[in-house]
Amino acid sequence: MPEIRAVLFDFGQVLSGPPDPTAWRRMQAILNSTDPAFHTTYWRYRHDYDLGVLSGVEFWRTVGAELGHPPSDDELAQLLKADVDLWTQPNQPMIDWAGSLQTAGIPTGILSNMGDVMEAGIVERCSWLAGFPHHTFSHRLRLVKPDERIYRHAINAIGQPVEAILFLDDRIENIEAARAVGLHAIQYTSDESLMRSLQNIDVTGLPLPGAAETQ
Repeated sequence: MPEIRAVLFDFGQVLSGPPDPTAWRRMQAILNSTDPAFHTTYWRYRHDYDLGVLSGVEFWRTVGAELGHPPSDDELAQLLKADVDLWTQPNQPMIDWAGSLQTAGIPTGILSNMGDVMEAGIVERCSWLAGFPHHTFSHRLRLVKPDERIYRHAINAIGQPVEAILFLDDRIENIEAARAVGLHAIQYTSDESLMRSLQNIDVTGLPLPGAAETQ
């Protein structure tokens, strides 16, 4: 089994924690909507936002119009901010592990489905993002996971053989697609499950999650 020499991270629910429930409620209140209508409409158009077909502004105008509440300019600004809040709760153990890998000279990158305003928001808020040499964000390429082409772009960017790259994502369909192109892929559900999964691959030379805490 090849030794892992680089790690690709998804952003949402890997480097970030679960969506912030208060942000969901703020967005619903702004649009005078309730579950399940709000969530249904939000996810109906999210693919086009991540794909870059819709900008963040267009996404929220579309969602608001369908819910019968086209947002004012002020409401639009609030929605864009709340949406970034939703997805930027830090998953500190994974952020710390990525930092340990970077300190050890292990190539790291981010491969994430993400729209334009979301990218700008996380770059502004998450100073640790600068530690990742490679960012593959879907809206820039007009490609989203699980399209194999977005994986190949990230593989080329990180500059290591595909069989030597580990990829972490929270969604099983993205994991299956990553494996199909030759990546070692682990579905991230918790730090504990990740540690168990790492025992099945060759991570010789990599600092392990939580290692800094035990020193």
